[in-house]
Amino acid sequence: MSSQKLTVAVLGTGIMGAGMARNLAAAGHDVRAWNRTIARAQPLSDAGVQVTADPAAAVAGADVVLTMLLDGPAVLDVMRTAGPALTRGAVWVQSSTVGPDAQSELAAVAAAGGLLFLDAPVLGTKAPAESGQLTVLVAGPAAARALAGPVFEAIGSKVIHVGDDGDGGAASALKLVLNSWVLAITNAAGEVMALAKGLGVDPDRFFEAIEGGPMDTPYLRLKASAIRAGDYSPSFTVEGALKDLTLIVDAAERRGVRLDVAAAGAERFRRALDQGHGGDDMAAAYFASFPG
Repeated sequence: MSSQKLTVAVLGTGIMGAGMARNLAAAGHDVRAWNRTIARAQPLSDAGVQVTADPAAAVAGADVVLTMLLDGPAVLDVMRTAGPALTRGAVWVQSSTVGPDAQSELAAVAAAGGLLFLDAPVLGTKAPAESGQLTVLVAGPAAARALAGPVFEAIGSKVIHVGDDGDGGAASALKLVLNSWVLAITNAAGEVMALAKGLGVDPDRFFEAIEGGPMDTPYLRLKASAIRAGDYSPSFTVEGALKDLTLIVDAAERRGVRLDVAAAGAERFRRALDQGHGGDDMAAAYFASFPG
């Protein structure tokens, strides 16, 4: 348990935010949570989290505000709604995956409200969020990082300091690079399993062939196992994966970089979404290999 008790507002208690809120409460912090669909936040009450009906009630008097929402527009909307209740000098830990290009506008909202702004996306999915084993990527001033330290300690097992300027989006840029790799492996796992099915190949022979070698990765096995078991309980959804890959492709294009594999991967997630798998785990992109 951290020796410094903070009042923390968690805005967004979906797959990731719920686990983060629970771990903050378990670490002894006073945690308030808000979610657009309040029913999704209500179970947090059992963990000692105060669930509020609106974001302003959550942030009033908070030392730290943590946002874990779907995208940049959602973050802007919620923080502008909460604006009058925000405490000047509070730290805003912006952990939503919004891409580096959204950070200047978010930082401007922080500055207008007198907040210390941290660009702090996290690497991990549902299980690491629930176990407090996320990797926190953080950019922002040292004073803000120090104040938010107990929060990072509660939600993560590793903190990577990317820079002192939260406005420039350095941490969010790193998050997109990392996600491009994760999502590429996810799509590759789905295509490998689909090809094996189409060719009548036993997937066990595939894994036997790569076992212990450089092509063998735990994450490939994790997603392939979900596909083989037909278990698409979401750790990270198809909808979220599509949003992130769209951010990745758009951010690259603005900088003159063409990402053919990422663009094709986004199309696979889009087809899976259209097939009705938007709320399923992103491994369900497997279904994009077959007629809808």
